[in-house]
Amino acid sequence: MGDPRAVFNLYGISDPYPTSWPADKDESDASDIESAPVPDPKPKAKTKVDRSKSRYTILERPGPTQRRSNIPGAERTRDGVENLVQKDEPDPLGRGDSVVGALRESGIPIDDEKLRNQFLLSSTTFNPALYLSRVHGNSSTDDLYRGLDFLSRSIDQKSASLKVLVESNFERFVRAKSTIDSVYTEMRNQGLEPDAEKCRPHSRHTSRSSNHFRSTSGQGQGLSGRTSIRPLPNDKRKHALIKESEYGVQGIKAPLIDVAVKAEEVWGPALGGRERENLLRAILDTVDKGHEIINLPEEIGASIKRKDYETLVQGYSKARKFVEEARSIARNSARSMGSLSDSQVHKIVITAKAWTEIEHQITDFKRGVWRDLTSVQANMTMSTDRSHQDDHIALIGVLLSLGVDDNPIWVWLLSRYDYLKNKINSTFERSRVEIEVFRRRLGNAERPGLYASAVHYRSPTRTNAEDRVKHLDTAPIMELWDLIVHTMGNLLSLQGGVLGEVVDFWEKAQSFIDGKAQRSLPAGIDGSSQIHHRLSSDGVKDLQSGVLELIDMLREYIHAFFTDAPIEDVSLLFSPIPNSPDTPNDTPKTPRSAGLLSPFSKPDQRFNVDLLSAPPPSPRRDEFWEQFAFWPPFANSLSGVHFLGKILLLVGSAAVEMSSLKPVTRQPQLTEKLRSMLNAVRQRAAEAVCAAWQQDANTCKVLEDWTRGPDSRDVTRWPSYFSRLEAFILSGTQKILYIPEAAITKSNSTEIITPPPSNLLGKIKKQFVRSISDASFSMAGNASEPVNVAQSPWSADRSEMPLASRTEALTFETSRDAVDASSKNLRVLLTLSNISALRVSIVPSLVQQFETDFSVTLSEESGSIADLFSRIESQLFQSYTRPKAEALSSIIHAGISSPSWVPPTNRPTEVRQYIYTALLQLVYVHSEVSTAAPPLVPRILSHLLEQVSKALLEAFRARGKYTLPALMQATLDVEFFAQTLSQYATERASETQSQIYLELDQGTDNSARVRLQNELPEMRAVLKKLRDGTRGEFACFRKPKKEGR
Repeated sequence: MGDPRAVFNLYGISDPYPTSWPADKDESDASDIESAPVPDPKPKAKTKVDRSKSRYTILERPGPTQRRSNIPGAERTRDGVENLVQKDEPDPLGRGDSVVGALRESGIPIDDEKLRNQFLLSSTTFNPALYLSRVHGNSSTDDLYRGLDFLSRSIDQKSASLKVLVESNFERFVRAKSTIDSVYTEMRNQGLEPDAEKCRPHSRHTSRSSNHFRSTSGQGQGLSGRTSIRPLPNDKRKHALIKESEYGVQGIKAPLIDVAVKAEEVWGPALGGRERENLLRAILDTVDKGHEIINLPEEIGASIKRKDYETLVQGYSKARKFVEEARSIARNSARSMGSLSDSQVHKIVITAKAWTEIEHQITDFKRGVWRDLTSVQANMTMSTDRSHQDDHIALIGVLLSLGVDDNPIWVWLLSRYDYLKNKINSTFERSRVEIEVFRRRLGNAERPGLYASAVHYRSPTRTNAEDRVKHLDTAPIMELWDLIVHTMGNLLSLQGGVLGEVVDFWEKAQSFIDGKAQRSLPAGIDGSSQIHHRLSSDGVKDLQSGVLELIDMLREYIHAFFTDAPIEDVSLLFSPIPNSPDTPNDTPKTPRSAGLLSPFSKPDQRFNVDLLSAPPPSPRRDEFWEQFAFWPPFANSLSGVHFLGKILLLVGSAAVEMSSLKPVTRQPQLTEKLRSMLNAVRQRAAEAVCAAWQQDANTCKVLEDWTRGPDSRDVTRWPSYFSRLEAFILSGTQKILYIPEAAITKSNSTEIITPPPSNLLGKIKKQFVRSISDASFSMAGNASEPVNVAQSPWSADRSEMPLASRTEALTFETSRDAVDASSKNLRVLLTLSNISALRVSIVPSLVQQFETDFSVTLSEESGSIADLFSRIESQLFQSYTRPKAEALSSIIHAGISSPSWVPPTNRPTEVRQYIYTALLQLVYVHSEVSTAAPPLVPRILSHLLEQVSKALLEAFRARGKYTLPALMQATLDVEFFAQTLSQYATERASETQSQIYLELDQGTDNSARVRLQNELPEMRAVLKKLRDGTRGEFACFRKPKKEGR
C-alpha cells in the first residue's frame, strides 16, 4: 500500500486493520458533534427549553455549511459542498506519490477540475483509458504488470479491513435495524384512529402500485386490504406513510432529493470503489491480454530504423490481424444489436490506438520507400556491389508486402526511364561544353614548338607501351583527349556508362515483362498485391518505346558531336549553376517527380567559369581542327589515331550492342540510323586524321637529330623514326576504319560495322602516298638549308618541355653517334643515304603494311613513290657532286691548257701536277663520303670519274694538235688517272676514255702514232713506277681485299 496515512485519514482510524468499532463513534457522528451547540461556560439564570427540537435529532444531519470533512485534501464545490475527491492522491498503480505531479510533468493542465478528476481514482469521473494513456503512456508491459500486482494487493487489503469492521459491529447493525423498523411503523400509522390502529396487525407491506422500496416483516395485509380505516383530516395525514401523501415524504421530497444528490456526491466515490476496482481489473486484464498489440508500434518503429524489412512486414501483418479481430467484434455486436463487454471495448480501443500509430509509421515509411525507390538510380550507377544493384527489388518487395495502390514495379521502371533520359541529356550537354571550354583554352595558347613536336614524333620508338602513349602529345592535349574518351565512356561504355544502364534497364524491364523477376516478389497480405505483378500490354509497349527513345537519343548526340561544328554557347558552365525547375529542393510528392540527376558528384573546378571570365572562342587561324569539335587544337596525328581508335571502339561496340536489343531488332529504320551514325563518325574521324597526318608530314623533318642510326651507321635515325611514325599512324587508322575489336563482339556486328567505302579508302591511300612524298621532301630540305645553331630546334629554349624530354635531348647531343650538322656536305650525304634507305627497305615495308591492313594494292602508287625518290636522290646527288665535278673540271682544264703542260723532253717520265691535284680532291671526297655514308662511295666516285673523264675529253679536244711528247704526256695522264680509279670505272667512263684516245689520235700525225706504239712498253714501265710510288697516297681507291685472303 503506497501511503498508510491516506487510508487512516480516509476512514478516520489509526489502525489499518481494526477489530472493533471505535468508542468515539458510539457517542456521536462527526457531523453531530460539529452541529451541536457549544455550551456556554457561564450558565444563564434561566434557559429556555427548545421545544421545536425533534426527538429524532440523532437522525438529522447538519447542512452543507455546517459539515466538515475529515478527509485530508478534500475539495469543496462552488456551492460550498465538500466531496470525497481529493486534490491529489498517490498513483493507484504504485508508480509515484502524486498523480498531479505526473500530470504536471506530462504538460496536462491540472487547473481544469473536470480534466483533473478524470485522472483521480477517488472521482466518479475517473477515466481509466485516459489515465493509462496519459500517465502510463510510456510504461512498458512489465511496469503495467507490476502496477496490476500493486493494485490487486491494495484492493485485497482494503476489502479485508472492511469485512473485519462489519463482523465486529454486527450487533450494532441489528439494533439499528430494529430502531429503523420501529420508527417506520410509527410514521406509517401517523394520523389513524387508535381503534383502527389496533384492529390490524403491524405491517410494512406496501401497496402493489407503490414504488416504495420497503417491505414489512409481518404477515398482515397492505394498506389497500379489507380492514376498514377511517380517514382523518389531511393535516393529520400529510406525514402518514400512505399513497396519498406519497408515503409521508410529500412535504420533504424536494429536500430529500437534494440531500440524495449531495449524498451521492459525497459518498458515491467511496461506495463506487468496487465498480472502479472491477473497471481497473478489466483494463489491466485487457492490457495483459493485448500486450502484443501494444508493443507492435515500438517493434515496427525499431524495424524501420534497422531497415529490417522482413520483421517489419511480419509486424504489420500481425497488426492487421488484430485490427480484423477488433472489427469482427464490432460487426458481430452491430449485427446482433447487443452491447459490448468492457473487455471488448478495451480491446477495440487499445487496438485502434495501436493501429493509428502503426498506420502513421507505415505511411511515413511508405513515403520514404517511394522516395528511395525513385532515387535508388544513383546508387545503382555508382555502386558496383551486386547488393546495391538489386536495391529496387527489396524496396518493391517491401511496398508489395505492405500493400500499395500504385504499382511499384511500374513506378520504378518509369522513374528509371526518366532518370536515364535526364542523365543522357545532362551528361552529353555538360561534357560537350567542358570539351569546348578546354578546346578554347588550348586554341588561345601558343602552338607547341618544333622541339616538342620532334619529341612526340619519336614516341612510337619507345619500347614501353605506357611511356609511348604518355609522350604522344603535349600534356594539355593528352588531358583533353582523355576527357573526350572519358565522355564517350560515360555515354557508351557497357561498364559504368549510360548505355550500360540502358541495356541493364531493358534487361530488368524484360524480366518484369516475362514475369521472371516477380517470382521472388511477395503477393502481399491476402494476395492484395498480386495485381501489381502483371504489366499491361500498353505498359509493355510504352517500355519498348522508351528504350527506343533512349537509344535514339544516344545515337543523335554521338552523331551531333562528331559531325557538328564546335558549339558557341558555353553558358552551361557559368558559376554558380542556377537551380533548374526540374530539380526541386523539397522532397518529391509523387514517385515520378524525380528531378534532373547530375552524373557528376564532384564537378571539376576547372570548368566553373564566370560570365565575365569565360574563355573566348579560339582565334580563326584557318586550321583544320576548327571544324572538328572532337579534335584538340594543335594535336598531332599520333595522339589522334590512338585516342580516336579508342573512341571508335566505344562507338562501334555501342552501336552493335544497341542494334542487338530486342526492341531495336524490330525497327529496321533505327538499325539503319545506327549504321549511318557509325559511318558518319568514322568518316569524320578519318578526315581529321588525314588533315593532321598531312600537317605532321610537312613538319616531320624535325625528327632529324643528326645522330647515326643504331643498326646502320651510314644513315641517321630519321628513317627509323619515320618508319615507326608511319607504321603507328597506319595501324591506328586501320583500327578507326575497320574497328576490328568491335566487329567480333556480336554475331550481328557485320550488319552495323560495314567495310569502309572505296572513296574513304582512296582518301587514306592518297594521304599515305602524300605523307611519304612530303615527308621525304621535308627531310631532304634538312640537307640544303643552312643550320643556324642558335635557331636550331635542338638548341632552342627547352624550358617548356618536361624534364624527361630535356634529358633526352641532352643525351642525343652528347652521344658519340652525333654528327656535325653544320657541314652541308655531311648533311647531304646522310640525307642521300636516308633516302636510299627509304627507297630500298622502309617504304616498301610500309606499302606492304598498308596493303595488308586495308586490303588494297598500291602498284601504281609504288611506281610514283619510286619516281619520287629518284628525283629526290638526283637532286641531292647533284647538289653534292656538281661542285666537286666543277672543281675537278676546272683543275683539269687549267692543267691541260697550261703552257707548261707539254713535256720539255721527248720522253716524259711524270704525270702532270693537275692529275695529282684532281686525285687528291677525290681522296678528300672519298674520305668525306666514306666517313658519312660508305655505301655512297662507289656511286659518287664513279660519277666523278665520269665527270673527270668528260673534262679530260673536253680539255684535250680544246688543244687540237699534239706532238709525240705531248701525245705521250696525255696518254700517261689519262692512264694514270684511269688506273688509279679503276675500281670505280663505269661503262660510261670507259667510253669517254676511248673518245679521249680517239681525240688524241686525231690531233697527231701518222709518224707520231707509229713512234707512240714503240714507246708504249717504256710508258707502261713508267706508269707502273708512278703507281707504285703513289700507292700510299691513293690507297683509298684500291679495291679492298676479301676476307679470308
